[in-house]
Amino acid sequence: MKLNYIFVLLAAVLLAGCELEELPVATTSKGPIFSSESGLVLYTNSFYNMLNGKNLHRADAMSDYLARKDTPPYITEGNFSPQVSTGWTWTDLRNINYFIQNCTDPKVPLNVRRNYLGIARFFRAWFYFDKVKRFGDVPWIGKALDVTDTDILYKGRDPRAMVMDSVLADLDYACNNISTNSEPTRSLITKYVAFAFKARVCLHEGTFRKYHANIGLQSTSAAWLNQAATAAKKVIDEGGYKLYDGAGTDKSYRQVFINPAPMATEVMLSAVCDLALNNLNDANWYWTSGTYGDKASFIRTFINTYLNIDGTPFTNNPNYKTMLFKDEVKNRDKRLTQTIRAGDYKRTSGGAVVPSPPLFSYTYTGYMPIKWALDDMYYDTRDLNINSVSIFRYAEVLLAYAEAKAELGTLTDADWALTVGALRKRAGITGGLSTRPTAVDPYLQANYFPGITDPILLEVRRERGIELCLEGFRFDDIVRWRRGELMQMEWNGMYVPQLNTPMDLNEDGVMDVAFFKTPPATKVPGVTYVEVAPIVAGKPNSQLIAGDTSGELTWLNNIPRRWTDKHYYYPIPTGDIITNPKLTQNPGW
Repeated sequence: MKLNYIFVLLAAVLLAGCELEELPVATTSKGPIFSSESGLVLYTNSFYNMLNGKNLHRADAMSDYLARKDTPPYITEGNFSPQVSTGWTWTDLRNINYFIQNCTDPKVPLNVRRNYLGIARFFRAWFYFDKVKRFGDVPWIGKALDVTDTDILYKGRDPRAMVMDSVLADLDYACNNISTNSEPTRSLITKYVAFAFKARVCLHEGTFRKYHANIGLQSTSAAWLNQAATAAKKVIDEGGYKLYDGAGTDKSYRQVFINPAPMATEVMLSAVCDLALNNLNDANWYWTSGTYGDKASFIRTFINTYLNIDGTPFTNNPNYKTMLFKDEVKNRDKRLTQTIRAGDYKRTSGGAVVPSPPLFSYTYTGYMPIKWALDDMYYDTRDLNINSVSIFRYAEVLLAYAEAKAELGTLTDADWALTVGALRKRAGITGGLSTRPTAVDPYLQANYFPGITDPILLEVRRERGIELCLEGFRFDDIVRWRRGELMQMEWNGMYVPQLNTPMDLNEDGVMDVAFFKTPPATKVPGVTYVEVAPIVAGKPNSQLIAGDTSGELTWLNNIPRRWTDKHYYYPIPTGDIITNPKLTQNPGW
């Protein structure tokens, strides 16, 4: 009964949240909430909704390496403006600040209060990190606003440096005061999750300051990168995590993303799904439906970055441009066939296991993702997925450490073997695992990072793209590296050697797809026919072949995507600037 009473009071407090432009309202009595550890647990549990974990499987929907059924409005010319911008919401912040300033009751031991204050400050750092990434300078609000706080309510934007210093202070408090080192369900914030988040934040901020000289903070970038490396090493040395490899090089990587329970050796924090509680996600529906999701598939330029199994660049092969799909997926980094439909990939349909090549009623490029999708077609409609969605995992920590050290120029052979080498070993790669690379891959440099001449940094970035794909990092990475131009990359697909000739994509003896400009007189049963004529029904066709009768597939070249410097920050919504004229708009918007 006591817990029920506390929950009612907590709900009243949460309902007292406000937008930054709204006047705060009075709250109910706080005593029952803050006078017991059970009240602190209930209150801090309310913060977890901020993580939005169940949707992370589709967080890369706007990225350079995915083609989709439409161009993202944000980078489609004329389709985005301050009038339609979102994200300037502050309710979560008031909820957190209210907890921080009221968690003072001496009835709860000090060390217990500090633990929950650490969790609250973790989430305040989460809130502000998201705001700074999206908008740049934002107002720092360090208290729950009262009705008399109009000077704070209508203040202007604080400098990025000041806000991020405050974020770092919150993270340091969380790391030093959260008392839980580990918990079996992987659903709660622990000390080492806080250190992992600190590594993520500091890596982002350090590289952003390094590559965005226009904000005038380059001289401070190394300090942030050192903080990233130190935080990541704390997790590596003390956290007790390791890469999951229990299913061998052919399956271990993907198993991390399709297992119902989090792989506790590697996954540090997860949005845990539970069939009994009807707490499910929509990964299959999103990644297999031709109507519900974005019909997102990888582009060939990115697929080409997956190494050969011996650790050499795939694009060293002089014939890579004209290699057929069935051949280009062989003898590669085994994460490739654990990320897309390829080779002997199979699915279950009504209890029967069936070959499942790329499905051209879904994919535009041929490189159809499977990383988050379960193999039973039962899950393909609606939100039925039981696989948990990782929010933090050890692989990201390894890559944060490697990248921070590479940016600082201090990454050693031992560091390489511990991080990138270990990830590649898990993926079955046999070469280059113990020593740093010494040669630049010209393909990776020319297509992705022309300004980078350090082969170590290039390879760390390659590894990050491959290991963390579809986990919600890519757009932020592009922004912090100042490589927004990648968002304009052509959406290209597999090589088509000739028209009107069915192709067997998985070598099971069954023809899968054919491409035509003029409809064939006779169609082969079971084959998906894709029209690639320039004009279809009097309108430009979005699905083409780069050459006249052979070449790479292309998609949506007729709708240009535009990136300019203004896109490194979202615009503040017009309505919020009207309400508070002290909020100056971001440049270019």
